[in-house]
Amino acid sequence: MLTLDLDDFTFELKDGAIKHVGPSNRTATAKLYDVEGVDVREYGDKRVKIGFTDEDGSEIEVALFPEQAREIARGVEMLEEDSPVFE
Repeated sequence: MLTLDLDDFTFELKDGAIKHVGPSNRTATAKLYDVEGVDVREYGDKRVKIGFTDEDGSEIEVALFPEQAREIARGVEMLEEDSPVFE
């Protein structure tokens, strides 16, 4: 299940194209639940891309610098040691 929170965005639909026409200082949140697929690969020369897919085919991709990817790996390792989620 994919949820999007697009607070105070303004879009224009013209000739079949969607364009954001509001201020550029807006934020959005995307969340993907019930992930069924995970893909990790190189992205360009300096990044790692992690992709997540749910049962409906919704997908989120995140491009990280190597240190950010290492931080995620360390966080998962710490959870494995201390969290009942991994029991």
